[in-house]
Amino acid sequence: VRYRDICDGNMEEGSLRCDANVSVRLRGAKSFGQKVEVKNMNSIRNVKRALEYEVKRQVEVLEKGGKIAQDTRSFDAAEGHTFTMRSKEEANDYRYFTEPDLPSLILSDFEIQHIKEEMPPLPEELFSKYIERLKLSDYDASILTGDKATALYFEQVIKFTKAYKAAANWMMGPVRSWINERALSMDKFPLKAKQLAHLIDFVESGMISFSIAAQKLFPAFINQPDAIPEKLAAQLNLLQNADNDELKNWISASMNAYPDKVNAYRSGNKNLLGLFMGDVMKRARGKADPKKVNEMLRKELER
Repeated sequence: VRYRDICDGNMEEGSLRCDANVSVRLRGAKSFGQKVEVKNMNSIRNVKRALEYEVKRQVEVLEKGGKIAQDTRSFDAAEGHTFTMRSKEEANDYRYFTEPDLPSLILSDFEIQHIKEEMPPLPEELFSKYIERLKLSDYDASILTGDKATALYFEQVIKFTKAYKAAANWMMGPVRSWINERALSMDKFPLKAKQLAHLIDFVESGMISFSIAAQKLFPAFINQPDAIPEKLAAQLNLLQNADNDELKNWISASMNAYPDKVNAYRSGNKNLLGLFMGDVMKRARGKADPKKVNEMLRKELER
């Protein structure tokens, strides 16, 4: 209902309520049991609780030889039980007959197809698309489709970049944090999808690290959305240093600072790689490509 803009779906505010019809019958009985209607529940959890209580109540009545009365009931969420609102002795009290003032609505296949084409995709469709076509994880897909505005924005982003996993990470990381910190909805996010895609591709090029981009370039870009990420990063002196000699100097300095750790690494403690990575990146002030540092660091440590 949220994706179709039918309703905001806020059950706790009364925007959407649920009625449940419950009936049970003895094992082997050929006819259905008497229906009882539980009205106006305002959360999925309360629907579950009401169903569990009502099934148990009806089973107990039947097993004691009693008869289920056809009635309309409500659920007391505080006490956890249903109670009778009004009794209905006959089925026609429920208006089980054709409404003469409502004519039949007949739609052609063409009209139905036209309506479908104009509708936005449903979350289930997008979830399957993200897993099967974009190769995202179930977790990524569920987060991205959990909110309509987020899903539709992401749909626009992936029109301008093929870095789908990176785009998902940006949506669930820096973008979501920025939105949440300001208690805004996704439709209030200031960057256009094309602008964010440009930033994502720039980071993926290896000219700037994700952490520096997220911490420094991203906020600056939001304040200057018409800027070009590459030029803005250069102005802020955020571009990564790709000079191999300088990387070697940082790596050598790090290894010289921890000779005992170097020996421990070479003796089999490979978990120490993280220590050296952190130290080299600190010396580089975030301007070194982590992938390149990792590759060169492993090579030096394993000599």
